[in-house]
Amino acid sequence: MKQLLASTAAGLMALGLASSALAADLSPEEQIEIRQAGYEFMGWNMGKIKANLEGNYNAAQVESAANAIAAIANSGMGALYGPGTDKAVGDMKTRVKPEFFENMDDVKKIAGEFVEAANALAEVAAEGEAEAVKAAFADVGAACKACHQKYRAN
Repeated sequence: MKQLLASTAAGLMALGLASSALAADLSPEEQIEIRQAGYEFMGWNMGKIKANLEGNYNAAQVESAANAIAAIANSGMGALYGPGTDKAVGDMKTRVKPEFFENMDDVKKIAGEFVEAANALAEVAAEGEAEAVKAAFADVGAACKACHQKYRAN
């Protein structure tokens, strides 16, 4: 299991580096669109975990959703916050606050904490214990909220 996690982490880091290079070739509108799709997909998977924790727990569904969240968290989405993505572009609206782009050290810290929480959730979900998943899921939610409170407009 640890070997699988290590190889997955290495692959995701390589993907993150590649996505940074690819994001530079995208227009601001495309960057906003792609990052919003990533967050929507994460939200959908968070909803699946929440439903499982509140209803009939299906360990396989939870593990799958947690792995999707961790994959997106590790995908290098930070590269999709390039120049010109701080405001609406064309048909693409954004709720990112200007302060996001002015406090990159804090943003990196918060993003790192989110990645750690997402990875921990995936690891715990692989073990299948609902109570452990519940605690790790709360940590992911807190990590999301930390960024939203500071850097997301309503």
